[in-house]
Amino acid sequence: MAKKFKLKRVNHTPAAKAVKENIQFSINYENQLNPAQYDAVKAVDGAYLVIAGAGTGKTRTLVYRVARLIELGYEPRSIVLLTFTRKAAREMMNRAAVLLDNRCSKITGGTFHSYANMILRKYAKAMGISSSFTILDQGDSEDIINLIRAQLNLAKLKQRFPNKQTIFKVLSLSVNTGKTVEDIIKEDYPHFFEYTDKILDIQKVYKDYKRKNSLLDYDDLLIYLRDFLQSGHPSVRSLLNSINFVMVDEYQDTNKLQAQIVKGLVQHNNNIMVVGDDSQSIYSFRGANFKNIMEFPSLFPDVQIIKLEENYRSTQSILDFTNKIIDDALEKYPKHLFTHKTGGELPAIVSAQNENMQSRFVVEKILELREEGVSLNDIAVLFRSSFFSFDLEIELNKANIPYQKFGGMKFIEAAHIKDVLAFLRIAVNPNDIVSWFRVLLLHEGIGPKRAQNIIDEIQASKTGIKLSPDLVLNDKYKDNIFNLFQLLNKIHTEKTLPVEKADEVLKYYEPLFRNKYDDFNKRKKDLEIFLNIANNYKTLEILLTDMALEPPQDSVIDIEAEDQEKEYLTLSTIHSAKGLEWHTVFIIHAIEGFFPSSQSAQSLDALEEERRLMYVASTRAKQNLFITYPMNIFDRYSGTTLSKPSRFISHMDEDIAEEWIIEEE
Repeated sequence: MAKKFKLKRVNHTPAAKAVKENIQFSINYENQLNPAQYDAVKAVDGAYLVIAGAGTGKTRTLVYRVARLIELGYEPRSIVLLTFTRKAAREMMNRAAVLLDNRCSKITGGTFHSYANMILRKYAKAMGISSSFTILDQGDSEDIINLIRAQLNLAKLKQRFPNKQTIFKVLSLSVNTGKTVEDIIKEDYPHFFEYTDKILDIQKVYKDYKRKNSLLDYDDLLIYLRDFLQSGHPSVRSLLNSINFVMVDEYQDTNKLQAQIVKGLVQHNNNIMVVGDDSQSIYSFRGANFKNIMEFPSLFPDVQIIKLEENYRSTQSILDFTNKIIDDALEKYPKHLFTHKTGGELPAIVSAQNENMQSRFVVEKILELREEGVSLNDIAVLFRSSFFSFDLEIELNKANIPYQKFGGMKFIEAAHIKDVLAFLRIAVNPNDIVSWFRVLLLHEGIGPKRAQNIIDEIQASKTGIKLSPDLVLNDKYKDNIFNLFQLLNKIHTEKTLPVEKADEVLKYYEPLFRNKYDDFNKRKKDLEIFLNIANNYKTLEILLTDMALEPPQDSVIDIEAEDQEKEYLTLSTIHSAKGLEWHTVFIIHAIEGFFPSSQSAQSLDALEEERRLMYVASTRAKQNLFITYPMNIFDRYSGTTLSKPSRFISHMDEDIAEEWIIEEE
């Protein structure tokens, strides 16, 4: 009987694809896209940099590319799409599914942090960490740093020592920019340079504390993923073999760490497409690195650059104005935005005698536009810094114009929401010391010292929530602690849905909540919103991860939904307005020393970022653009009266912008 043999190929890694030959596409890609978009969409293997000017359809381009790769037969999960908000990833996946079919919703899409969280949970063992780690938000991290600061007796120094927020910012910037802690203190906080050694001590204790208690902050998610990808561990090969393509949206906003992750994810095949606009890089204060997009062509062999320049948002008059702003940039990918839309007024540069006259002009113009049929929802007033709108807000209130302001407190940062989350986080990770502190201090008669004693017992396994309090607590514990442990034991052990656990916590929390906050009636609405959110989840772990990684933005402490009319004007910092668009845009306070800010004058890089901010603000307008400035304003920072228009608008030809002076009638 003949023996059967099986041939096995040596050193062959099966690719996760089944590409069809001579495919008949169900979508006519060439017909539905402009030539530059089509070039990006039909790209398959290799490295691509897509420079997508404002309003040029970058989302459409990414959506069509996802659909085309899937039509080519690539496994959806082998396509990784990294974005800066989960909303953006979800929108792209939904649009691709509508365009082609449901396979598009199965791609691996999400933010850098949510993708890192998924990979860390899956390969935790290979990285030497527990897969049930808790994610710390910024407030939690600052609280731990404060704890360490107190333990090291640094608050007792005769001279001022940096607060917890500053220390956290220094440590986080160091991680995200790749600069040393020493360099960041020297550049940004030279007055604290003598404390560099003590800040480094805090960093060391902070790292040990997190590792010991299975805690990871936002930065750790990226560090662990970056280090894992660079480690050469056998599990890395298994991860990389499951990836055919990586796409990154808003690449101009990546920091050094994220750029290293991108390089690590495609080290096996260089199939990378990043999409972004160098002219919209405005987040250096968060550690974003403008150089990432400028130096991308040197990271990979044979990078192809594709420019999207046809704009679908603005009139040509507005585009001529924005092109002029960015033409003067020192470092850029040259591009010229154009449109086939016709009509449109020239942008107006409007000077007022003072700040109040500027505010009254904006209010009057908004009322005029409203009479012409432009909805308040389609009008925005943008500014460099949040406090620039205070005078305008008074005038809007007088004119009874409803508005919503962006750039305020986030829902997740509201203290009462953090309280409720702390209970739930202990239920998932009974060693979450930060949450224990928060919860214990809510109770009358428990101060920091008593809380620390209880936590010491928990850490020494003398007490805990895994068993009923009858079995683990002795007589020295008061009723309130007994009741707390009873609640935590219940939500830890019972197999109920997150919304049911949250409901139990809220019942317990109600008297503590009323006792702690004078405005509990206002805050109560947030707790109701939280229950609605929890109702969408099947597991507590995923709810807590999402609240940490992608929290809802607005708190009703700041915006009371039922008090808002359906139509409202948008007031927003430029940073918060990125990615949005309106029929009419006002940019206020375009004055030297305010925009660009007086601080930015000390650095060429900072001044260039201010220019890009003006470009981002201007490109939000579809039909009308007004740039206004008061001719006399006192700047408390420099102690001088400012009177010159911003350098970004001071040399516009009259065929690019009209200049107006407001005079009292």
